[in-house]
Amino acid sequence: MKRLSQHTSLFTQLKLAVKRLSPSWQACIPLTVVIVLAWGYAAVAQDAAPASQDKVAEELQNLKVGIDTLWVCIAAFLVFFMNAGFGMLETGFCRQKNAVNVLSKNLIVFALSTVAFWAIGFGLMFGDGNPFVGTTGWFLAGADNSPATADAYKGVFGALNWAGVPLLAKFLFQLVFAGTAATIVSGAVAERIKFVDFLIFSVLLVGVAYPITGHWIWGGGWLAKAGFWDFAGSTVVHSVGGWAALMGAAFLGPRIGKYQNGTSVAMPGHNMSIATLGCLILWLGWFGFNPGSTMAVSPSIAHIAVTTNLAGSMGGIAATIVAWLYLGKPDLSMIINGILAGLVAITAPCAFVSVPWSAVIGLIAGIIVVFSVTFFDKIKIDDPVGATSVHLVCGIFGTLCVGLFAEGPGGALNLYEDGLGPARGLLLGGGFSQLWAQFIGIITVGGMTVLLSTIFWLALKATLGIRVTAEEEFEGLDIGEHGMEAYSGFLKETDVTGFADTSATNMGKRAGDVSSNPY
Repeated sequence: MKRLSQHTSLFTQLKLAVKRLSPSWQACIPLTVVIVLAWGYAAVAQDAAPASQDKVAEELQNLKVGIDTLWVCIAAFLVFFMNAGFGMLETGFCRQKNAVNVLSKNLIVFALSTVAFWAIGFGLMFGDGNPFVGTTGWFLAGADNSPATADAYKGVFGALNWAGVPLLAKFLFQLVFAGTAATIVSGAVAERIKFVDFLIFSVLLVGVAYPITGHWIWGGGWLAKAGFWDFAGSTVVHSVGGWAALMGAAFLGPRIGKYQNGTSVAMPGHNMSIATLGCLILWLGWFGFNPGSTMAVSPSIAHIAVTTNLAGSMGGIAATIVAWLYLGKPDLSMIINGILAGLVAITAPCAFVSVPWSAVIGLIAGIIVVFSVTFFDKIKIDDPVGATSVHLVCGIFGTLCVGLFAEGPGGALNLYEDGLGPARGLLLGGGFSQLWAQFIGIITVGGMTVLLSTIFWLALKATLGIRVTAEEEFEGLDIGEHGMEAYSGFLKETDVTGFADTSATNMGKRAGDVSSNPY
């Protein structure tokens, strides 16, 4: 009875409380009860249907495509930032009076490369066609159902059907590689080439020459079918840029005053601080260059990053020691080029070799680059930044390293499966087959690039003339070509002849000077 009276009392109090409410609030009470009951019924009656396995698989696939696309874009951004590295490096290695010219070339070349590769180059390189050149895909036009892969892919860029990312991600990543090849030429022809000629040559290189040889290797062409392997571009990018640079430097001839009375005169760079900064930026960019070439997030990224870094490190150490012993001083320009030499050499085999062998590759590249710089100087090829030695010579060496040190499919490290990499290298007991394929690729790509570059340079020389006048070269290309100075208001280091006072700047021969090193 006591409990019943308590319930009656609560009901009475609730009734009194409701009466105190205004009529509007009283009307809301039954509506609230209806809504709560309806929601409760829906929660009980409508059990969620279990997700199908197909739906889960589709969501996982979409997630994978998104992550892979993000990785490819980040890697492309890192490689794009290498343009800043090249700009700083080349400007620092050149003389003050040419700083604006070098910076201008490095800035505009990527803009030109973007348009040329979009309009022509990407189609020539990756469009479906024949074993020698692509014939479809101009302006990225044509059928394409990326990110579908393998047999599911339907489109005109079949050579890239292994990459499960959208077409524009594929294009962006390949574009920054093409721009790198053109930038390599800039340093070798610095301080005496006409600005307009460099622009025209860059368009021809990125739009025609680079894509043709690239199609042979990365576009599913005849070299790929012959068993040639170049994971991230020691030949496709660096050697092609190096061959074009060599021909440009040869046709231009040396800078005025570089060779006097049969000897080489050192022309030191005006700012080694920004040259060093440029090297560090390039080193960072290589972590997009090499690991990004997986075009997907995979465990191999870590392996590639370590082999890349170790080779660059060993290259710098080796070049420092060799320059110290051979030239008498640990030349900073040689340290920089040693690091870059190791990075270029490991670019082709980075995914195919073990970590210890990557150290060996970098070590040898660091030694080679020092003697290569002096060799080109002896034959009077004037390369102000050493681009030919770093990118061409070490690019060739790195390509051969695939045939020398590759682990082989299904090896002890299990780096790659059969068909996804080269045969076992010669020094690991694999015989000469892979080394021979690499040699054939080096010779044919070099021959085609030299042929096309020669045609381009000779055509420009016959029509526009490729070299500035002696007066412009003495005064500096900043004034002659651009009408401005990089360091307006700063004291000039050169006299009216265009050369520094040797008594003030000690430009004469001295211990540690690299006679071949025109920095």
